[in-house]
Amino acid sequence: MSNYDSLLLLSLAFALLLAHGDAARIPRQEPTTTAENCGYKACHAVDPNKLNIHLVAHTHDDVGWLKTVDQYYFGSHSMTQKAGVQYILDSVVQALLADPNRRFIYVETVFFWKWWQRQNEKVQADVKMLINEGRLEIIGGAWSMNDEATTHYHSIVDQFTWGFRRLNDTFGSCARPHIGWQIDPFGHSREQASLFAQMGFDGMLFGRIDYQDKAKRLREKSMEFIWKSSPSLGQRADLFTAAMFNTYSPPPGFCFDVLCADEPMIDDPDSPDYNIDARVKMFMKYAQRQASAYKTNHIILTMGDDFNYQHAEMWFGNLDKLIKYTNDRNGSTVNVLYSTPSCYLKALHEQDLRWPTKSDDFFPYASDPHAYWTGYFSSRPTVKYFERMGNNLLQASKQLVVLTDLKDHDKQLEHFREAMGVMQHHDAVTGTEKQLVADDYSRILYKSMHYAEDILSEAVGKWSRRTLNLTMSTCLELNISSCVFTEGSDKFLVTVYNPLSRPIPTYVRLPVEGNAYDVQLVGQNDGRISKTENELVFRTDNIPPVGMLSYLITRKQQKNTPEVQPENFISSELYNISINNDGNVVVNFNKQKNMNFVQSFHYYEGAEGDNKVFENRSSGAYIFRPKNESINNFIYTGSYEIYKGPVVQEIHQTINEWVSQVIRVYLEEEHVEFDWLVGPILVKDKIGKEIITKYTSNLKTDGVFYTDSNGREMLKRVRNYRPTWDLELHEPVSGNYYPVTSKIAIKDEEKQLKLNVLTDRAQGGSSMDDGAVELMIHRRLLKDDAFGVGEALNESAYGEGLVVRGTHYLLGGGLKNLDNFVLKEKELALKLALHPWILGSPVLNNLEDIHNTDKTFVSGLNKLLPPNVHILTLEPWKDDTILLRLEHLFEVGEAQQMSQPVEVNIQDLFSTFSILSIEETTLGANQRLSDMNRMKWEPETNDILQEIEQNMQPVQIQDNVVNVLLKPMEIRTFILTVKRKPL
Repeated sequence: MSNYDSLLLLSLAFALLLAHGDAARIPRQEPTTTAENCGYKACHAVDPNKLNIHLVAHTHDDVGWLKTVDQYYFGSHSMTQKAGVQYILDSVVQALLADPNRRFIYVETVFFWKWWQRQNEKVQADVKMLINEGRLEIIGGAWSMNDEATTHYHSIVDQFTWGFRRLNDTFGSCARPHIGWQIDPFGHSREQASLFAQMGFDGMLFGRIDYQDKAKRLREKSMEFIWKSSPSLGQRADLFTAAMFNTYSPPPGFCFDVLCADEPMIDDPDSPDYNIDARVKMFMKYAQRQASAYKTNHIILTMGDDFNYQHAEMWFGNLDKLIKYTNDRNGSTVNVLYSTPSCYLKALHEQDLRWPTKSDDFFPYASDPHAYWTGYFSSRPTVKYFERMGNNLLQASKQLVVLTDLKDHDKQLEHFREAMGVMQHHDAVTGTEKQLVADDYSRILYKSMHYAEDILSEAVGKWSRRTLNLTMSTCLELNISSCVFTEGSDKFLVTVYNPLSRPIPTYVRLPVEGNAYDVQLVGQNDGRISKTENELVFRTDNIPPVGMLSYLITRKQQKNTPEVQPENFISSELYNISINNDGNVVVNFNKQKNMNFVQSFHYYEGAEGDNKVFENRSSGAYIFRPKNESINNFIYTGSYEIYKGPVVQEIHQTINEWVSQVIRVYLEEEHVEFDWLVGPILVKDKIGKEIITKYTSNLKTDGVFYTDSNGREMLKRVRNYRPTWDLELHEPVSGNYYPVTSKIAIKDEEKQLKLNVLTDRAQGGSSMDDGAVELMIHRRLLKDDAFGVGEALNESAYGEGLVVRGTHYLLGGGLKNLDNFVLKEKELALKLALHPWILGSPVLNNLEDIHNTDKTFVSGLNKLLPPNVHILTLEPWKDDTILLRLEHLFEVGEAQQMSQPVEVNIQDLFSTFSILSIEETTLGANQRLSDMNRMKWEPETNDILQEIEQNMQPVQIQDNVVNVLLKPMEIRTFILTVKRKPL
């Protein structure tokens, strides 16, 4: 993304003096060899008595946006954008070799790895030298620079882990990043900061911050602060954070790239274009303005932009002159130097100052009064769900490879990890890319998911000791009622794999032809013509943790036609659900007599303008800007049908020709399921529409609601309010929208009642009315919002507007039995993120052959884990080791018993291997936990409730016991050496 932030703030006048510190605290240095001088040791000297101007040479290389990943790397399609990453890296290496004083940072490991594999030994040796000498510094280090609103923490951790792994395996400790570098994402999550702290990072720098927040921070010199990112983890999750002055662009007039039109530094005194004195004066004026808004005698200037340095010598040659002549003319007051974000933070750390703190997040982000970047929370909903499916399948694949000791699938898993890393990019899962790029992302991910079918099929066959030649497949097109192994089959084998750490039942729903089955059948509601006409649905027994369960499904002779019931309601022990005259769904709670809610569909009209002034912003891929503050109601022209059976009761409701849904209550479950279907959104009236579903309860909420942060800890939201500044709100709807990765909730404190809405993908959500929750489920717009993508968000499929299908789980009730309620909520959220994976195959052999030969029930665990503990990661690592992560699912104070620390002996936990040795690492698995020694930063005020930091003691094997203590919200990461057991 190019930098479109308003530069109006740069004209603010500041008169405050610079603050100086004189004490120094030296950070712990990395162990190095004689050939290494990387990390903080590679920093150029600073002057305590001068203004130190840290010039950071960098390029921001989007992993897809206007062009695909490959088009950006190879530099093709130059008429779309002149950008070729291979030329950037070629050119930068040569420029760095030309002068040892120069420094450069690189971020996107996916591009760096693609380039590295194509280099000869000489270039590779040069690059290793540059990294070992700290002249080329890897920053961030993830596979891509991820979005922070629509990404799930599971995938964030994975893609950082894989980026770190590539860097560590290739370059060693000198390529281990120290700093988070999130310069382009459109708002910043608290969980991202928490994860960075757990990865061992010393700090984080980012570029985008709300224009009102930024103005206040510039006035108060609080652009740099300590982010208290986890109330549960306390000081261990504190992260020093710096918001940059000019996003990530160079000072106006000082872009020296081939893509820029600014004047170069001309130092020939005989030339009529000689401009050194004027350029230095202009540069100093800008630097002093920036310095007046920061707390120390150090400022950072980002000298680069999107896909800069394709001809690196243009940049470096001019920077050499800028440094030389500025220091020559202002040497008594300034010290201009090549630097990196790490060196900048080192210099700040040595000031030994106290810093302001922040404990909320940076959502929603607004770049001007009418541009709240909250539309991308919901843009391209099918891409968002596909990404979530990808993580689900990736985790299942990695687990099964470990549990069955499957060989020869390393490359397939590598490609899958990398595909998911690409999907986390801030112009991928966000939906803020061109349509052709979105199509390419889907191509990349589908290819890996298709290969994963082979992994799962082979693993299941091996684990079940199957002697029959059955190739099992998954159903990736259930959204359109298509499944290859059920169509045209009279009998088929279904194997359900549970990637969760607890035994769970699930509901298998498969499209079938005909109706002669013993299990319950219901009609389909997918909006498309299909070979199949019904869905069979059955509840499985408890599927063992990280294990599988198999069923044989056979068509019988007697037909079992699903019948539409004459009743006008469905019910269970907990709920009674009906449709009112307006076509809205009314849900009454049977146990909580004083609780109910109504579900309804509505839409906002997308604003359209010429985008030339703030007031004429259009709603688009990035921003959500409704034409009016109030929602529009649909005219109810539909009808509904009732299906009841021994497993599930359903209402199949049609609102109009392009909005419908199925409301379900499973007789043995405590939640209500809303399976909604929207599209193609009608735009014949030339009006773009943004569709919401709204759940309106009778709870008293006083403007308060709660949303998750990347699927983990919850944050309190208050309508029309920001915790850290006095909000002036010109967009009352979009300015109250927040990212919902997995959950949004409201609570009635007086009645002690709560309503949770769990989502199957990232969406934008809010509570615009007391007692109500709304979620944006689909968007179709006819104008671009002029933030760079250059086309309207007007998706299509099968020759018409895009149809989207998705699921919400509604769970509500009293909080008297808090542990049970929150545990159920956690389990539902886990099942939406990592649902049991269904594989199947038509069966041509005698059924007795399968009964007699197959193991139909196997588990990867020997014992049950405590219900508040989850296996986050179980994957093959290197040299036959295994990477294991355990997490505590509960926050401090979230429940009573479940929020307590818990200890687990993992020595005999797994059924297919035993642990010979264990090494604990930081979250990113690229540093021993015992070696981590992060910089300590002092807050301006100490919270007396803040826990005293206690370093985790690395886990060891003692007396054949491996005890792991998990405190609330902890994730602990281990590399295991194991001994295999026979299957």
